Amino acid sequence: MSTWVVPGYTESLELGSGASGRVVSAVHGETGVPVAVKYLSDSLRTRPGFVHDFRAEARLLGGLRSLYVADLYEYVESPHGAAIVMELVDGVSLRTLLTRQGPLEPEAALAVLKGSLLGLADAHGVGVVHRDYKPENVLVGTDGSSKLVDFGIAVDAGTSAGVAGTPSYMAPEQWTGAPASSAADVYAATATFFECLTGHKPYSGDNLAELALRHVDAPVPADEVPAAVRELVRRGLAKEPRERPAQAEAFVRELEAVAGAAYGPEWEVRGRARLAALVALLALLLPSARSPRTTTDTARTVLSRQPRHDGMRSWLPGRPGMLVSAAAALLGILLTYGIQHASGAAAQQAAEALATTSAGSDAGPPSPTTSPTASPADGAPSPSPSLSPSAPASTGSADPGPAATVSPAQETTPGAATTAATPTTTPTTPSPAPAVKDVTVSAFRQSGPTTGTATIDVTTDGTGPVSLTVSWFTSNLGVQLGSQDGPSQTFARSGATRYTITVDHTFQNDGCYWAVQATTSPASANGGATQQILTRQCELR
Repeated sequence: MSTWVVPGYTESLELGSGASGRVVSAVHGETGVPVAVKYLSDSLRTRPGFVHDFRAEARLLGGLRSLYVADLYEYVESPHGAAIVMELVDGVSLRTLLTRQGPLEPEAALAVLKGSLLGLADAHGVGVVHRDYKPENVLVGTDGSSKLVDFGIAVDAGTSAGVAGTPSYMAPEQWTGAPASSAADVYAATATFFECLTGHKPYSGDNLAELALRHVDAPVPADEVPAAVRELVRRGLAKEPRERPAQAEAFVRELEAVAGAAYGPEWEVRGRARLAALVALLALLLPSARSPRTTTDTARTVLSRQPRHDGMRSWLPGRPGMLVSAAAALLGILLTYGIQHASGAAAQQAAEALATTSAGSDAGPPSPTTSPTASPADGAPSPSPSLSPSAPASTGSADPGPAATVSPAQETTPGAATTAATPTTTPTTPSPAPAVKDVTVSAFRQSGPTTGTATIDVTTDGTGPVSLTVSWFTSNLGVQLGSQDGPSQTFARSGATRYTITVDHTFQNDGCYWAVQATTSPASANGGATQQILTRQCELR
């Protein structure tokens, strides 16, 4: 097992492990914010295909902002390892809830389905298909909310990526390797909903061939669920993709209509309250209950504005600046009770700090995965076996790797990880400044009427310190950068050779064209990168 630790973090507890890697809880040294770190295993790190998929997962998460998907904070890659740093959700997986508490009442099942469907809807909105929706990849928080995690085998809609997924939840077309579609995610979500209501999966088989045939040919077992939701199950488990809701957003609308008619306007409030009560019964499995706590005073620099309320949260662990090596030893071991979404004064306090490797929103620290939001109760986000043609079989109870795969012949139920790793910090001599080989703007999009999101990749030939400066511009001409919009943002990084940084910006000036410019110090060999987009309000029609 790799002993490499992402610079700037103190690990506190292993949440799960498998053939493709492990997921641990950790604390960001400069802010004390708890995170989940998903490491790619050493055996897969030497295989370019898996590293490519791991990077792709991080990049995908970096461009996805949703209250119902675990946030990506940062992706770090060095000669010694690769890791995704994500939001740590203080909750348990739906799998743990079903295993320990049994089937859910209809209102609770509808509430958990709605939350995770909204996460799918946000993914579908940017053209991403999850392909591995299942109880292991839905986390239920202490307030009864639910979040979707583990985008390890997600792809762009329409991509022909072969047969992949978890057999018990795969739509008929997934078994044939048809291009990825959001309708397949709707099918998997409905199969999970069915299991929430009945305590068992909609179809079973003694082997993969029999299971596949039942998904393709067997009647939808809608009679096993309460009458009020039978049509919802029939629609979601329809054999033909065209007979299902095409997008998760459409399925949410159908769900709300059915739930409101059957259980009244307060169904969701009661459902979430029931979920919160069930999670409370499993309190000892929460990250906040299992992680030791210490208190350490640290000096902070306020870099953020007021908390945002437009659905896009600032990446908590810090913004510009990640001077890691010596700082880790000086700051010591910062272990807190698991993560809680900061809001109001708490969000402001958490955002008061320096950065790491992926700026999340307004001022951003690490651009976080998995999806690495792992449920402490079952370990990694994807403990149940998934079928993927690109990865070896895994026998671990959890599989946080990029393709989230284990042997499809049987599915296992992960247990809670209970052994906390002993945190250590070792002072090191700062490395000399490396040469910056390349800077690219891999993605730039308009995320709202006045907000934009850019993802920037920096590649170096060493692990010494490097700084990235991001500047924003507006123009009405589109032939030049135009006028600078607000101050530039600078992010200091060290300890890796590749950084993916996602930065959000709220534009103050009018202009049909927005542009982002990225430069580094030391200067990159390609001189930096720029990208310009035509805003939606000025598109020619």
